[in-house]
Amino acid sequence: MTDDALSRIADALDRIAPLPGTPADPLADPAYVWRGDRLHAAQHFLPLPLALLTGIDTQKEAVLENSRRLARGAAAHDILLWGSRGSGKSMLAKSAIAALQADGDNLALVEVAPDRLDSLPDLFALLAPVDRAFVLFIDDIGFDGDAVAARALRSLLEGGAEARPANMRLYVTSNRRHIVPRSMAEQDDPVNPRDARDDSLALSDRFGLSLGFHAASQPDYLAMVAAYAAHFDLAFDETDAIGWATRRGGRSGRVAWQYVVELAGRAGRSLG
Repeated sequence: MTDDALSRIADALDRIAPLPGTPADPLADPAYVWRGDRLHAAQHFLPLPLALLTGIDTQKEAVLENSRRLARGAAAHDILLWGSRGSGKSMLAKSAIAALQADGDNLALVEVAPDRLDSLPDLFALLAPVDRAFVLFIDDIGFDGDAVAARALRSLLEGGAEARPANMRLYVTSNRRHIVPRSMAEQDDPVNPRDARDDSLALSDRFGLSLGFHAASQPDYLAMVAAYAAHFDLAFDETDAIGWATRRGGRSGRVAWQYVVELAGRAGRSLG
């Protein structure tokens, strides 16, 4: 067989089964995605400016200060952000990191899918020697029917042989304060229900900071809309904004943002 024929065969095999992509440089980008095997640079990491997140001042200061400590090599907590859907939990985590990056802090976010928790030890090993701080962000976590995964995460947070290194902390969002539902924990130990109930709280107790986010009041919701609208130079009517929230079935930061997107659309403008 000729060299030319061998070359064509090799090219064809590469197209069928290409070599794995090159992992992202953990020092080069502001945010990454971990898919269980490789670090990928996040595309379009553009969270809202921290100043635009209103009605959550206490939570904002706590996340910002903890992240600042982590970035500067001081002791820092893992954080559980829990509460109402659309209340700003995820955006706050991302916006706080972007704000510190703008101040020159050497900190990055790594988003980890909840179904990839079993690969966290590999991520720890990859990032531990890197001269940079990392927030490992796990969004909308829950362990319905999976006590094994819940206990594995608890071990990684504290006390396990593969606990996370000092240059990284976990920021986890959940719609409920106690990530493991009580009914599931009780089924794990029918002999001693009290121990089972304690076990259902043990995971959330592993987070040094537990920050609650609650449904917005009408004044808070309107303040959110006003902040967004002012930032993008959009006029709005309070009655119309309230009607939007009523039709959406509730008031939250997400609903306020969606209303401002609607305002921009009506005006034929982009928010990009």
